[in-house]
Amino acid sequence: MTSPSDSPLISLQVWSLHRAFFAGELDQLGMLRLCPELGLSGLEMYNTFFPSPQYLYLRGLRAEAEQLGVRLLLIVCDMEGNLGAAERRERLQAAVNHRKWVDTAVVLGCHSIRCQVQGDDSDPAAMRERAAESLRALLDYAQGSGLRILIENHGGLSSDPDWLISLIELVGHPQLGTLPDFGNFPKGADWYAAVEKMMPYAGAVSAKCYDFDLDGNETTIDFARMMKIVRAAGYSGYVGIEYAGTRMPEREAVLAAKGLLERLLR
Repeated sequence: MTSPSDSPLISLQVWSLHRAFFAGELDQLGMLRLCPELGLSGLEMYNTFFPSPQYLYLRGLRAEAEQLGVRLLLIVCDMEGNLGAAERRERLQAAVNHRKWVDTAVVLGCHSIRCQVQGDDSDPAAMRERAAESLRALLDYAQGSGLRILIENHGGLSSDPDWLISLIELVGHPQLGTLPDFGNFPKGADWYAAVEKMMPYAGAVSAKCYDFDLDGNETTIDFARMMKIVRAAGYSGYVGIEYAGTRMPEREAVLAAKGLLERLLR
């Protein structure tokens, strides 16, 4: 078994094992325990995988992560409201809803939370202004924690790198950044150019993968090209494996992604 300390900076995004989670076969704590077996030294969590109440769970999760030598890196946040909503009260409430995940991430020693920016994208300039207001409110709450707020390309305007970067620059806060995902772009877009534009602001990277061939290469995305872009940007943090396919068993796909990334990172 590979020790996490012997591996490049590769992490497990828990969505990679969502089928096992929803089948009741594996919870988020079990995914943490799986990381050393898979040779992975970091875990990226998902807010809807947390049980409630959380206090004792958080203490146990962090203690076990430290014992295993696995870093708890970030929390992916969904279903906490619309940060780009047209109604001001709604979007500011969404910022408030994310506060508990800021607090949770701080307790766990994470470096970031990942948020989505969604809303009515019929007027990109107006949505940029709305999203900037709610993000500033969330960043004000996170001020002093050292925690970063990361926006992922996750559909709609957020998957337009020029729009997303214009939002980052409009807010102009050092704790706001991007989480480039290799796969969350519309058909016809230049995924590689988009990731390249997002990388200067990146606080994390999601190596989205769907399937692998017999040579261990990803069949949808040119990982060698993507990782060249990531490295050229000077990024030296974790690269998170996010398996989103359906053909392969989840653990097998995670190991395939890990093997490919290890070859490219060395």
